Amino acid sequence: MEPGLSSIVTPSTADPESLIKRAYTEAVEGVDDVDAARARVLDAAYELFCRMGIQRSTMEDVARRAGVSRITVYRRFATKDALVEQVVRREFRRYFDQFLVEIERAETAADRVVLGFVSSLRAIRGNPLIGGLIATEPDLMVPSMINDGALIATVRRFVAGQIRSEQRAGTVSADLDTDLVAEMMVRISASFLAIPTDLVDLDDEAQLAALAHRFLVPMLTPPPTP
Repeated sequence: MEPGLSSIVTPSTADPESLIKRAYTEAVEGVDDVDAARARVLDAAYELFCRMGIQRSTMEDVARRAGVSRITVYRRFATKDALVEQVVRREFRRYFDQFLVEIERAETAADRVVLGFVSSLRAIRGNPLIGGLIATEPDLMVPSMINDGALIATVRRFVAGQIRSEQRAGTVSADLDTDLVAEMMVRISASFLAIPTDLVDLDDEAQLAALAHRFLVPMLTPPPTP
């Protein structure tokens, strides 16, 4: 059986939160992979995972695709779980690299919320590995997205951390419940990814931005005290 989204994004050997944090840190610090053989293996694994799925792809398949020996693969990735983790981590890194470029255009906290919402939907839907599986195997992927509290919690903690950074910068109220706001933002984004709708064109970034301005940006303002 092909693994669900949780096992793709959170391999059994990985802490999902630390995986995302490492990918973000590497993007911020501009860390590059200088091991050419390792990069070839990751490229080959990514191509196979997109074409065949993770479960059906073997380490031997990856070695053949990369044009290296099986020993070379195992020297750099002791287990398949470790290889899957690194492939997924690199996809997060690619997203963060692009996000950090785009975020430079955002002048306000509201702009950053809108950009984060639009770019995350675009990145996941357009990702051949994760987005491709959501599109082609929804019966398999959607239950994992909806039912896996750990995956939602991991992304929520990351988003909450970004909102707390805004609080420290004085761009949003210190009274804001960052965890609850992050939870609502993440669940709204996840629902659009998991459940199709005919009311919103998820390929129309202007429409997504308008949606974020209308429903997500107001979350940055805490309700009045009774």
